[in-house]
Amino acid sequence: MEEDAGKTPPDEAYGEPRKYDPNFKGPIHNRSCTDILCCILIVLGIIAYVAVGIVAWTYGDPRKVIYPTDSRGQFCGQAGTPNEKKPFLFYFNIMKCASPLVLLQFQCPTTQICVDQCPDRFLTYYSVIATQQNFDYYKQFCRPGFNNFSKSLNEVLRDRDCPAMITPSKPFTRRCFPAINLKKGVVMVGNSTTFDDGIDQKSRNITDLVEGAKKANIVLEARQVAMKIFEDYTVSWYWIIIGLVIAMVISLIFVVLLRFLAGIMIWVMIIMLIAVMGYGIFHCYMEYARLKGESGSDVTITDIGLQMDLRVYLHLRQTWLAFMIILCIMEVIVILLLIFLRKRIMIAIALIKEASRAVGHVMSSLVFPLFTFLLVCLCIAYWAITAVFLSTSNDAVYKVFNQTQCDDSGNICNPETFNSTNVTRLCPDARCQFAFYGGETYYHKYLIVFQIYNAFMFLWLANFVIALGQVTLAGAFASYYWAFKKPDDMPAFPIFSSLGRALRYHTGSLAFGSLILAIVQLIRIMLEYLDHKLKGAENKCARFLLCCLKCCFWCLEKFIKFLNRNAYIMIAIYGTNFCTSARNAFFLLMRNIIRVAVLDKVTDFLLFLGKLLIVGCVGILAFFFFTHRIRIVQDTAPTLNYYWVPILTVVIGSYLIAHGFFSVYAMCVDTLFLCFCEDLERNDGSLERPYYMSPELREILLKNNPETLKSSETES
Repeated sequence: MEEDAGKTPPDEAYGEPRKYDPNFKGPIHNRSCTDILCCILIVLGIIAYVAVGIVAWTYGDPRKVIYPTDSRGQFCGQAGTPNEKKPFLFYFNIMKCASPLVLLQFQCPTTQICVDQCPDRFLTYYSVIATQQNFDYYKQFCRPGFNNFSKSLNEVLRDRDCPAMITPSKPFTRRCFPAINLKKGVVMVGNSTTFDDGIDQKSRNITDLVEGAKKANIVLEARQVAMKIFEDYTVSWYWIIIGLVIAMVISLIFVVLLRFLAGIMIWVMIIMLIAVMGYGIFHCYMEYARLKGESGSDVTITDIGLQMDLRVYLHLRQTWLAFMIILCIMEVIVILLLIFLRKRIMIAIALIKEASRAVGHVMSSLVFPLFTFLLVCLCIAYWAITAVFLSTSNDAVYKVFNQTQCDDSGNICNPETFNSTNVTRLCPDARCQFAFYGGETYYHKYLIVFQIYNAFMFLWLANFVIALGQVTLAGAFASYYWAFKKPDDMPAFPIFSSLGRALRYHTGSLAFGSLILAIVQLIRIMLEYLDHKLKGAENKCARFLLCCLKCCFWCLEKFIKFLNRNAYIMIAIYGTNFCTSARNAFFLLMRNIIRVAVLDKVTDFLLFLGKLLIVGCVGILAFFFFTHRIRIVQDTAPTLNYYWVPILTVVIGSYLIAHGFFSVYAMCVDTLFLCFCEDLERNDGSLERPYYMSPELREILLKNNPETLKSSETES
């Protein structure tokens, strides 16, 4: 009884182990279609998705995102329109933009017209009439068709034909804003600190203009940053592509070298990663020491707040100190992991060597991720285009705008008939002005539903494409493992054979797994949206519950991804449906939980270090290039608004490229590991039931399990 108590629980708790089957030779060819209902669902979902796209493209107008609109909702600078040669938006009285209505209605309560250029001088309508000069120049800032300068100032302002004044302005996001500059601490527009408002013929302080410009600009700050980022991309895109090509070449060389020098490459990778982080620590210390004594370098990050120009932070000693501490912590963690996991790393290296041999026999697997990447890009492009068309498929809505209190303020109006209504009598300063794009039809009412469906189908299709790539690679590598005589017993084109089986028989199963993951991801997006909306809320209990939900669904998403990945491997091998494959994969892993902890995660850690090494090398090269620190090409590097834009793009792109190459190895390792566990349960190493694993893999994987090795040798 005591001996029985010391034994592990019976295997029945996690299912029956696989039995020996003399007819099993790897991925089963005689299959049937699985999860047909989900296959039908995804086909219907795609048809509905195309219908949503067609409706969005019918009603949408992306020009609303690109071009500013005047008070009548007409586009400025749009080809084929009366405003084709008038790309800039001009405000009649920008001081009215200081009104709180700007923040509530996202519109400035003043007349706005399209002009071909922004004004470059101070002028008032009164001075033009008094001096009988500058008629032609001033006329271009009046309503189109206005040519009656004999009207009095009061009549012109009443009919809103012309602005009372114009000021020196500069175009910003295609809008004319006062040309504000700072000279010796004094705010000026042009070269003046005062201006004539053109109404009362009195001098006003320039700060009135500044306040109006600030409020008019408050809803455009994000667009300003976006435009500067876009400008950086336009002057650095080819250098970004060169950086990504370098990352691809380095990744390819690394993977090819793994095929022949896996053990050496892994240790070289580890040493180089430690060296790269060590250099980072040294560089941060040198910058920290260099800034000592410089004026302004001791200012804290909290004092300067959030700045879009990240170069500001690089002049602070605290920034480099923080970088140095972070790198030191990472360095210590990596070194400690290497010390305590040195034996397991040797085992993981053996598994990577076997994966290298498998990749060597299935070389097309290195190119296959490009197919997956192109399909994912297609999904992203369709989602983005549909989202833009949906968000711009509203009609122009006009509302009553005024400065004083008015009961009709904010009501919908018709600009064609507005002057003949009672509103102008009850509210003399009221205007019927373009407010926003919207609508009252059923299509416009359910527009948010279409946006949610667009996001959901994007997640579903993107996860489906990734699942298709995983099951294809798993089938190809499983055919390698279960080939007794490698590579003679392998199919001629393992990738194409596996892809054909997946599409023909298991589209429904892949749709099932990706559907579950898409639902969880959509819920996470909604929770993030709610969290963003509740940031200013005082209800701490609601914030706490929301935080708990976010954490739970994050964990759930990670678990589903892990389960799906192993389920796809079982689908590729046995051709069972998704639920059966997920259950069998989970039970198989639980029966070999120690090996999972020892091998699978350590291998993932080593491959992750490889990604970090490639990203680190390319990122450092991009940093020195775009900050003009490489003397040979110092004059070649482009001048940028934010040099972190191309650097961050190169770093993220390099990681995605490295992840694409190393994902092949990761999928190969996971497939070989599950096949290895199956091999141990099906076979015992005897002549009648030989192992399919290679002798090298058998020696290093079984040496930590002497009972299994001894029993197999005795039976043989």
